[in-house]
Amino acid sequence: MSDTILVTGGAGFIGSAVVRKLVAERGARVINVDLLTYAGNLDSLASVADDVRHVFERVDIRDGRALRRVFDEHRPRAVLHLAAESHVDRSIDGPGEFIQTNVVGTFVLLEEARRYWTTLSGAEREDFRFVHVSTDEVFGSLGATGYFTEETPYSPNSPYSASKAGSDHLARAWHHTYGLPTVVTNCSNNYGPYQFPEKLIPLMVLSALAGRPLPVYGRGENVRDWLYVDDHADALITVLERGRVGATYAIGGGNERRNLDVVKGLCALLDELRPDPAIGPREALIRHVTDRPGHDQRYAIDASRITAELGWRPRETFETGLRRTVKWYLDNPEWCERVLSGAYRMERLGERVAS
Repeated sequence: MSDTILVTGGAGFIGSAVVRKLVAERGARVINVDLLTYAGNLDSLASVADDVRHVFERVDIRDGRALRRVFDEHRPRAVLHLAAESHVDRSIDGPGEFIQTNVVGTFVLLEEARRYWTTLSGAEREDFRFVHVSTDEVFGSLGATGYFTEETPYSPNSPYSASKAGSDHLARAWHHTYGLPTVVTNCSNNYGPYQFPEKLIPLMVLSALAGRPLPVYGRGENVRDWLYVDDHADALITVLERGRVGATYAIGGGNERRNLDVVKGLCALLDELRPDPAIGPREALIRHVTDRPGHDQRYAIDASRITAELGWRPRETFETGLRRTVKWYLDNPEWCERVLSGAYRMERLGERVAS
């Protein structure tokens, strides 16, 4: 079997980082399965677009027949499953798509991977892996102390996190019931280049550049553990190559920050790198707005297992990663303009709750 990796969601933020690394640094042949919904963007893959090792398949992971063709035609040795609806606010406004993609889609993909895996024999069967990529949000909310670990009980509090919790359980069940060699990862908040501007950091960067108000939920006291996307991609490839079958790995950046401090840090960086006298100090643009429903207070990950077992640790501090991220958005206005040409217009989501 050739070193062919099937990556679902490979045109998304984290997926495209994984695809770029697999092709450029590992020399792998990547079958990129993505439906190109609003957050999928082939511009994020420009550096590998003309590489013969990158094969794009526009396929819905809920379409078992299409997935079967992809498996049989390309014969991957592993699957990295990143395709997902992934924004909490959007899940509040429309939970159905999250159930369909994250739960039903994962089920269909697992079934087609299992069918394909049963056709393999010898070393091909032994080497096959299915890495299911998930989030720390499945664990719920932490208090002022403590950390999520691989043994933390699940307690999802949003439609998004509930749908991801369901998909995690499916991946584990397909290993324990059918023997499919799955590995599950749960990561903290990602940030970095090519992130769709509904997420906190790119939304605030683009809004601050335009002099628009910077809405911060509640008092901005909610805490997140931030992970630079290239560090996460390295971790996922490490898990793919050396992770234990049936294991779970928590992946975090070790960078806890209050949301308000993240926004203030972005304002300071933009004032330094792109000052605008007409706007003035951008911290004055911050506006505290009504908190979103079920907003988890704090996430933080203990990543000691993946460090001890596989030797992975993040390279970027939050300060170095944030500076790299802001500079990328400043240097790539064309990407931002193109990605915003769709239906999304940087509106605030998550306020509409059905009675």
